[in-house]
Amino acid sequence: MIIGVLKEIKSHENRVALTPGGANELSKRGHTVMVESQAGEGSGFSDEDYLLAGASISNAPTIWATAEMIIKVKEPIASEYKLARKDQLIFTYFHFASSQELTMAMLGSGAVCLAYETVERADGSLPLLVPMSEVAGRMAIQQGARYLEKPVKGRGVLLGGVPGVPPGNVLILGAGVVGVQAAKMAAGLGAHVTILDVNLQRLRYINDVLPPHVITMFSSEYNIRRLLPETDLVVGSVLIPGAKAPKLITRDMLKLLHPGAVIVDVAVDQGGCIETCVPTTHENPTYIIDGVLHYCVANMPGAVPYTSTIALTNSTLPYVLQLADKGWQRACSENAELAKGLNIVAGHVVYKGVAEAFGLEYVAA
Repeated sequence: MIIGVLKEIKSHENRVALTPGGANELSKRGHTVMVESQAGEGSGFSDEDYLLAGASISNAPTIWATAEMIIKVKEPIASEYKLARKDQLIFTYFHFASSQELTMAMLGSGAVCLAYETVERADGSLPLLVPMSEVAGRMAIQQGARYLEKPVKGRGVLLGGVPGVPPGNVLILGAGVVGVQAAKMAAGLGAHVTILDVNLQRLRYINDVLPPHVITMFSSEYNIRRLLPETDLVVGSVLIPGAKAPKLITRDMLKLLHPGAVIVDVAVDQGGCIETCVPTTHENPTYIIDGVLHYCVANMPGAVPYTSTIALTNSTLPYVLQLADKGWQRACSENAELAKGLNIVAGHVVYKGVAEAFGLEYVAA
């Protein structure tokens, strides 16, 4: 199979979908790997590294026109829509439910869209979201702590406090991978952490494995409203695979927060779980509404591309090898995890969450 690896062109996105080591594994199996020139530069991998691994170096138009499978990190953007081809397999983070424009463009292209974020194991875990969720969860606290500083219009709170001064309060919505990683980081800084979820089994797990100053609580509007007046940093980390995240904090609830409080919505690439959150970029990451600073970068792991690229390839490569060796139809028929990753096939929506988000017809794959 001919596999194409593109240079990401979304604002300040420095990750690449495949390391040279991954390219070498594909090349050893007889596949052709075409890498766009300087695709790995932002992650610390040179064109020479890919050439030594057995790949060839090309340009984006040639790769789009030639590759049978495109692997990316982020979804195609408007300038790439017209390049996707009928029956071409595109394997990336799509997050279709948050963008009708992208959904309609891919439907019109006739391409086969296999989304990292909906590849799902039998136990409900999402193996291709986990590595980036781990990065994003840890970064949420790192960025939140930074933007609580007064020079960047935060409240002026040091999350860990100092002797004689209590630590900051962190409220985490959602106890999935992002939430747990955020709680670990915040607890490590010495902050007072409260994590909310509707899954009691998950809350029991967190209660067992995290320090005593991480408090678990059942998620409800009542509890959120009660906690917000004492909260310095809110982390939104609610995910419903392939569908829009629910709005747990509404505009009117912002007035409950102190001026200078910070919201980091990690779920923003799925529509966000906070009503006032809209996607931002690393170039312009924040904005203020009602005195509350919002950090809503949709590709947070792109800020640490070396770590993120290696973590992502570690998880995606086994699936890429199956797709390359068998073709997408056989690979998906033999692997139920991959089959759940199919979102759009030949002009049809084959994932319920995407169809429901935009009132489109759902067709079983």
